[in-house]
Amino acid sequence: MHNHTSAEITLNINNEDRTVYVRNADTLLYALREKLGLTGAKPGCLNGDCGACTIIVDGDPMKSCLMLAVEAQGKSIITVEGLQNTAIQTEFIDKFAFQCGYCTPGFIMNCHALMTKYPDADDSVIKDWLESNICRCTGYQEIEAAIKAALAAAKGEPG
Repeated sequence: MHNHTSAEITLNINNEDRTVYVRNADTLLYALREKLGLTGAKPGCLNGDCGACTIIVDGDPMKSCLMLAVEAQGKSIITVEGLQNTAIQTEFIDKFAFQCGYCTPGFIMNCHALMTKYPDADDSVIKDWLESNICRCTGYQEIEAAIKAALAAAKGEPG
């Protein structure tokens, strides 16, 4: 049953075109998780505060709970499932930058975007970017250490 409140759309996710049938009101987070089975982006606050649903859209970190699926057409979307052994993933493990892990995919996506945009990020830039994501388990020191080590690794420096 097709009507004006729903549509078939094509989204470019992790360099692959995926066709999905969504309601106009469906968030990108809902479409990713419930329609496409990409459950890395997590529902947390569902109002843009916690960052657990962070993905990368056209190179920028985006909270997928705040974006409608229909708005994502024609954009390049990267989810945590699309990252393959990136420096930040490795350093999150090496620096014990997570505990329960629920917020980790959102942090990794945000940190990956940070590293892409600011390969020379200093402490103030890192702290500023981390404010968009909330972790209730850690004190953030391990996450900051992971970012610094990944930035160093990207430059070929010892972490």
